[in-house]
Amino acid sequence: MEQRDVIVIGAGPSGSIASALLKKRGWDVLVLEGQRFPRFSIGESLLPHCLDFVEEAGMLSAVESVGFQFKNGAAFLRGDEYGAFDFSQKFGDGRDSTFQVARATFDKVLADEAEKLGVEIRYETRVTAVDVSGDKPRVRAVDVTGKEYEAEGKFLLDASGFARVLPKLLDLETPSPFAPRNAVFTQVADGSAPDAFDRDKVQIAIHPHNRDVWYWLIPFSNGRVSIGCAATPEFFAKYPEQLDDRLKALVKEEPFMARVLTNAVWDTPVRGMSGYSANVKSMHGKGFALLGNAAEFLDPIFSSGITIAMRSSSMAVRVLDRQLRGETVDWTNEFERPLRKGVDTFRAYVKAWYDGRFQDIMFAKNQPAGIRGMICAILAGYAWDESNPFVAEAERRLDMVAKLCAA
Repeated sequence: MEQRDVIVIGAGPSGSIASALLKKRGWDVLVLEGQRFPRFSIGESLLPHCLDFVEEAGMLSAVESVGFQFKNGAAFLRGDEYGAFDFSQKFGDGRDSTFQVARATFDKVLADEAEKLGVEIRYETRVTAVDVSGDKPRVRAVDVTGKEYEAEGKFLLDASGFARVLPKLLDLETPSPFAPRNAVFTQVADGSAPDAFDRDKVQIAIHPHNRDVWYWLIPFSNGRVSIGCAATPEFFAKYPEQLDDRLKALVKEEPFMARVLTNAVWDTPVRGMSGYSANVKSMHGKGFALLGNAAEFLDPIFSSGITIAMRSSSMAVRVLDRQLRGETVDWTNEFERPLRKGVDTFRAYVKAWYDGRFQDIMFAKNQPAGIRGMICAILAGYAWDESNPFVAEAERRLDMVAKLCAA
């Protein structure tokens, strides 16, 4: 039986950050990753708060050296209406910019930096069983050759993302409060003119006839973009079943997307994701904790997934380090509850996006002074800053401002 201090499932952003932070604290970490890096992944638009954790892990200079696309905000489009947020105008402290990244490259940079610190990552290794009934959690894994083995650690962190290894193996899954939604997406060479749109901002466009259907356009630094559309299964059912044809048909219906992508080269197969929102009964248990999307995924609309994932890694490591040193810790009050505060803030904004309140605020002509800066701070990822009234009372404030804007 192989013995390690901590076993991490997954080498994506949350797994790489967590393993690096643990290694820097002197712990022996084994990462089991099901795929071979680099590999395609969705979620390319980072929020500024992400870089706080990249820096904490000692990886910021490596990320900055790649030459990723600079990002200073987000732009929303609805027909002829346009609203943009610049992170430099946000409420409170924090970073004013970040990057838009091809995740295949970004994730590999983080994983490589973790390995440089001494973290062992075993790629193409799937976790097939977990036992948390004993004194130490135990995992069974199979590598690319089909060889099976077991490893035991003092603690287990699930950073498996949408694979959701522990929630599935330990029956932790519970329905998301959000209605099921699907997405279709790809990356293309956009071929647009330099002034066709603001490449320093993620572009969010709303379908001209369905306000709960939206598109993203995330520019990269190499003349390519990530594009996609999110909608209900019922809406998508009206479009071609073949995903390439479906996304092309959807792009033609939205004027901004159609204009920007007029000369696009569709050189990458379109992919799909269904029912992506997910939740769990608990984010921790005996000998384990769940990080990022392995615990809960809300929705891609505000690009909050990686921010939540990285923050969960940082928070979990601080609690786990103390536990491994013999201190008594409270995972509910020191990890899950404070993490969920920010998740719940993002949840309020996702809810307001789909019921129309956020859009009413965004495009209102009589928007109350100071509101944009407070909302901008949340769009920058600072959803845990309770000095921000739109964090401390997210639901009530959103409802109040939406009514004022509609008056």
